[in-house]
Amino acid sequence: MAFASKAGTRGARQPGGFVPRAFNRFLAKRIRKGSGHTMGLDTILLITVGSKTGQTRETPLGRFEAPDGGWYVVASANGARKNPSWYHNIAAHPDAVRAVVAGEELSVTAEQISGAERDQVWQQICASQPRFVKYGAKTDREIPIIRLTPSAR
Repeated sequence: MAFASKAGTRGARQPGGFVPRAFNRFLAKRIRKGSGHTMGLDTILLITVGSKTGQTRETPLGRFEAPDGGWYVVASANGARKNPSWYHNIAAHPDAVRAVVAGEELSVTAEQISGAERDQVWQQICASQPRFVKYGAKTDREIPIIRLTPSAR
């Protein structure tokens, strides 16, 4: 499926500023060193190419195990009205996505899931991490879920 989730009409403010950027740099270093758990979430470092700048971008995210050996990541942006930048980066450069899991960097294939599969995965994510229920309640957009599958690129 194409990356085509639209912004909503309401939502929380997207995290930004010095403190979140510094915390993300700290988390990125931890994930690269092999730490795979932060604040009650298993973590992944998503590496994308900026949709506007063409520069490499690193974003630490929570990850959820997919049955095929891959992972799900959620483009919640704290329940913001708009999708996070990393979502747009994947859409612009789907062949340049990489991820670091427990210190190991991998090429991955990114696919947005939809329909009944998305609904089922969303329920599982919300059951394991209730904070995502709150993110979903803050916005009227359907929060995208992306499956990352290790690839042999």
